[in-house]
Order: sequence, then C-alpha cells, then structure tokens
Amino acid sequence: MVRESVKPAPVTAIGRRTHTTLLSHQPAARSHPSKTPCPAVRTVPGMSEQTIFPTLRYQDAPAAIEWLGRAFGFEPRMVVDGDGGVIAHAELTYGRAMIMLGGIRPPVEGEWSAVAPPAGSGSMYVVVDDIDAHHERAAAAGAEVVRALQDTGYGSREYSARDVEGNVWSFGTYQPWAS
Repeated sequence: MVRESVKPAPVTAIGRRTHTTLLSHQPAARSHPSKTPCPAVRTVPGMSEQTIFPTLRYQDAPAAIEWLGRAFGFEPRMVVDGDGGVIAHAELTYGRAMIMLGGIRPPVEGEWSAVAPPAGSGSMYVVVDDIDAHHERAAAAGAEVVRALQDTGYGSREYSARDVEGNVWSFGTYQPWAS
C-alpha cells in the first residue's frame, strides 16, 4: 500500500513491490503543424537539484517517520508498505531536500537488504535556517542532543542529536555551496 502526501499518478505493482510514478504529462511539440502530435512527454514535477539521497534503515520505520517529523521537521512525501507491516520505502522531505528510509527486512541475496548497513549507523548534516528554533523543537521532542548548540570557527551555528534508533543528525547554518 502506498500512502502519500502528494497526489500520485496511478500506482502499478511489479512483483511484490509497489511503485508509484509521480509524473505529469505535457504534449510534445509537433515536427510540423500539419502532422499528428507526438506522444506526451513525461516530466517529474517539483524536482530539486538534489542528486544524492541519504538512505537509512530502522527497526520500527513507522515510529521513526513520526518521530523525525515531530523532532526534526521532516514531512512524509511517500510511504510504501511492504510485507508483514514493514515499510518497504519512504521518502521524507525537509524543505527541498529529501531522505529515503525503510524498515529492516531479512537479507535476500542480490537485494539491498543483503548489503545494507545496520539500523542506527547513519550520520548526516542538514542545513537549517533557524537553528535555535530547530534545536528547541528537537529537545522538546526528546531528542538526545549529543553535541550542544554552538558557534563554530568556520561561521556555522550547529548541534548534533541522535534519533530514536541511534543515527546521528547534525543541524546547522553552514551551507557548503555558499562558500
């Protein structure tokens, strides 16, 4: 089952996995006004410039999705339920950035589950506009702050916290692309 916060195009099942295609259709240009139009060109709406997507695994992905929203401000974009109540795939956004996550599944040779790192072993940095308010939100939600809010020698204000399964998240004002 696919749960979404955006209106998806039709969902198609491939094998036991469920895939959602978020596409809009735009008519293609004709080679000549008298000719029949070409088939529709598919485009992905709202695509950002992001090309690297951090991925995490959780023992209890539904609880992690709820907690990441409450503590850090992530919003679910898509959640795909798998067999046995396990989240097969989820996409969470923070502004125009996205992470992907899923629940722990038994290892299957040739599949991601056979080589994926263990739950709670991830670490990432997220740029936020109002770091003081973000820190307050995380602390109020019970996040374990493992590095206090501080100003750095390279012009950032940041802190680090552990999520409900041990992944370490650093949040700050340092934007590497700005320098």
